[in-house]
Amino acid sequence: MRGWSFPIGRFLGVDIRIHTFLVLLLGVAVSYGSVAGSTGGRGFSLWLLLLLALAVREVARAIAAAWLGLDLRSLLLLPTGALMTFSTPEATERADAPEVQKHLALVGPLANIGFGLLLAAIVLTVTPEISLVERPWIALPHLLRSAVWINLLLGAINFLPASPLDGGRLFRGEFSKAHGVLKGTRASSGLGQMIALALVIGGLIISNMWLIMIGGFVLIGSNMENQGLLLQSDTEAVRMRDVMLTEFSMLSASDTLEDALQRSVHTLQDVFPVVRGANLVGAVSRQGIVEALQTDGNGYVQGVMTRSFQTAQPDDSLVSTLKRIMTGQVAQMVPILEGDRIVGIITPQNLNHALSLLNQRRRLRQPAE
Repeated sequence: MRGWSFPIGRFLGVDIRIHTFLVLLLGVAVSYGSVAGSTGGRGFSLWLLLLLALAVREVARAIAAAWLGLDLRSLLLLPTGALMTFSTPEATERADAPEVQKHLALVGPLANIGFGLLLAAIVLTVTPEISLVERPWIALPHLLRSAVWINLLLGAINFLPASPLDGGRLFRGEFSKAHGVLKGTRASSGLGQMIALALVIGGLIISNMWLIMIGGFVLIGSNMENQGLLLQSDTEAVRMRDVMLTEFSMLSASDTLEDALQRSVHTLQDVFPVVRGANLVGAVSRQGIVEALQTDGNGYVQGVMTRSFQTAQPDDSLVSTLKRIMTGQVAQMVPILEGDRIVGIITPQNLNHALSLLNQRRRLRQPAE
């Protein structure tokens, strides 16, 4: 999801990103306005009304997250809501709790439905000649009626028990209590795909472009969640000792940058642990060494190394460790320690290679099993 998004700003300390699927909807709305005999500006206004509904939903969820003691780090805006990322490992773990998930899943749809009803009351009071129940509910010539129904329908759609919608999270949490997380996620993903296909078919039957778009997005989200589940189930039992690099080079904090660059020529490592005596004190990348030499000339490794990093132990779970370190600002390396001794390192390059080899080994062993 994040790979198909781009940042649009920072609000109250929270990074806001927008998914390209939502931008695609902008193009569809503008084109729809031109083709339907209206104007592209009307289509753009309709898209802005969707953004308003998303803003109402996510502000309510952000308030609920703060009330639950969850510190938000970023929001990724999608056509049906947003994905939340939290600032600390503790907040991420707490947000995964079933009760917290239930609160966050209910707040968003209820906020949209409540805001839609409030808009309806205002419209009926100020302009009673507008019929809110006249079809089509969402149409370019009637933006006030569209604003009401966009909020009501966004809230109603998120109650559907289909991942990645709020109703899907509720269904998954309740199903997981009785049958386990693995079966709960599979059931939620499978039900989500069925509902998505029903939305697409229904949209084709009644010639509703928006229903088709929503169904397509839900189908993509359900498939992605299912693939993520398969990846997690394959790697859940993997320990850090299974994928760590055990033959690696280290640099001293007192090494000069020219000496460090010369040593890096003889290894495929991109990131190096930095020690002072027997103590681990930092990490530095080959690229960081080169940039420092180009900018400031020769100096010492301790002047350019990163001092902020997190460590792991050989028997730590790979999945749990990645979840923990992804919420912080860390170097592109995780040292693996036994006591105070470095026994291995993990870098993005060696992790991808190691996981690929583990996957191939698992496939080779399947016929024998």
